[in-house]
Amino acid sequence: MRLFIRLLTGLTFAFGLAACIDPEAILLRGTVDIVVVDGTITDLAEPQFIRLNRSRADPYGGQFGTLPLTNAQVVVIVMGSDSTSVVARETGPGQYQLPSGFRGKAGNTYRLRFQLPGGVTYESTGETLPAVPPIDRVTDQYNTTDLSFNRPAGLLAVNDLYVQTTDPANQTNFYRWDWTLWEQQNWCQTCTNGFYYQYDDAGRQIDQCVPYPVDLFQGNGPNQSTRYYDYECRTQCWDIFFSNQLNLFADTYTNGRVISGRRVGQIPFYQYRPALVELRQSALTPAAYAYYNLLNEQTQRTGGLTDAPPAAPIGNVRSLTNRQEAVVGYFTASGVSSVRYWLTRRNVTGGLPFAPGTELSNVFFKIFNQRDPVTDPFVGVRGRPPLAVCVPGPTRTPVKPEGWQD
Repeated sequence: MRLFIRLLTGLTFAFGLAACIDPEAILLRGTVDIVVVDGTITDLAEPQFIRLNRSRADPYGGQFGTLPLTNAQVVVIVMGSDSTSVVARETGPGQYQLPSGFRGKAGNTYRLRFQLPGGVTYESTGETLPAVPPIDRVTDQYNTTDLSFNRPAGLLAVNDLYVQTTDPANQTNFYRWDWTLWEQQNWCQTCTNGFYYQYDDAGRQIDQCVPYPVDLFQGNGPNQSTRYYDYECRTQCWDIFFSNQLNLFADTYTNGRVISGRRVGQIPFYQYRPALVELRQSALTPAAYAYYNLLNEQTQRTGGLTDAPPAAPIGNVRSLTNRQEAVVGYFTASGVSSVRYWLTRRNVTGGLPFAPGTELSNVFFKIFNQRDPVTDPFVGVRGRPPLAVCVPGPTRTPVKPEGWQD
């Protein structure tokens, strides 16, 4: 749900810029302080998270920012004849995880309740987890003509992902598709006005950039006082990318039939090497679909001069302490079918998908840095250049993802 939280909390645009609306930055018209909730219970054996943030305007400059809501008491209530409360613990700022092994079940109804340190209590409506049909088939098609997302300069192609699934008959179904992409990375560290060292002078492992006097070398960056040096990875390393569009579907005209040829993602063609994609097909409740669809419509507006700034839609979470308080975001439950798809990239046709003159071995690096990598100048000196550690984080991992083919 990373895209969802970005859509709701990208609040840095002033009203004077409303005629140029970023799809990942919407305005909370007239709002300077608001709670943002993001949480989905799934039926997969995976970590289940609730994310709580506060969107707040700088009282001096008026710029919006996001603060995690920490130290909250968070529970998910499993409703029924014998209702139970499941406590979530904070595992990161504003991120609350349900117990290991907890997973949703189709037909069960779930409600979120949380209390902030000041005593204000919030509660969602109940959401009944709908079952989801399995993904029957995934295919991809190389595409250089329809790049309908904001892409880095130099990226000229994508692989379109298509799904086939069988829609259950005699019931209304709503779907959402998301993807996660793992790309193998060769370059793990860039040092600005410094060199990378694995060990310090005392032999202690530090794995970091150490600055040098700025006048030691002439710059190779945007100005003559900036110089970059890039270091290859010591171990295998993968960069992680996530969907940047809401992809929703209602079975109004396909009820009970096979859904085939539905484009559910555009995977950027960052390099010729294969990549791994996890495709998730989620079943949405009617209310969740209506909310996400409204959010999608607002963030896809062209922002013409006659358009009013979009307001973030109010979700299904309410304050029990102050009924007049607006809360943004949504808590829901979804059945999910997940497939890991090996993207071979063997279907490239029509020439190179990158700008002329690009060194193919460094395409991935160049797309994101808008330059070729610059190696350490002390080649041949003992121990140099060192190889850099792959630092794990939300968008990078040294752990081979499940489904990766060597």
